[in-house]
Amino acid sequence: MAATPSTMLPLGTPAPRFALPDTVSGKTLTYEDVKGPKGTVIMFICNHCPYVKHVNDELVRLAKDYMPRGIGFAAISANDVSRYPDDAPDKMKETALRLGYPFPYLYDEPQDTARAYQAACTPDFFVFDANDHLVYRGQLDDSRPGNGKPVTGKDMRRALDLLLQGKTVPEEEQMPSIGCSIKWKES
Repeated sequence: MAATPSTMLPLGTPAPRFALPDTVSGKTLTYEDVKGPKGTVIMFICNHCPYVKHVNDELVRLAKDYMPRGIGFAAISANDVSRYPDDAPDKMKETALRLGYPFPYLYDEPQDTARAYQAACTPDFFVFDANDHLVYRGQLDDSRPGNGKPVTGKDMRRALDLLLQGKTVPEEEQMPSIGCSIKWKES
């Protein structure tokens, strides 16, 4: 499993808009549909990646802790399902239901949204403020499969706590996420 880091989209970047199908409800959802009144977390994940499997329970806890506080959440998978069938929409729905995702799990079949966010890996996290400007991008925490560190979500939780307090998340505290590369379609 080759480790790919986040590209670290510039802070202050406006949230790229999207309209993507939710694999659970079947509805097409936009950024405006998933955004929260106080901020929004957009996560690029997939089913097959061991880095995502390693943090899935914490993603659920994180969303359940912060959604009631005004933070919106959405997960997006953009992988090429012709080469990675475990990431197909029907399998995404199964995963979302089995794990109890409290957020929509959207499918970016054309990969345009992943490109707009400059997503590089799964998991890759982006936090936007109430005005839809990027305030945090990077890792959930420093736990990785096999490194023995507990999955706590501490980096993301700190970023969300600072956002809710109206404070800036220091750029020097923002470490790239690391995971499997986005599986781009071959041209």
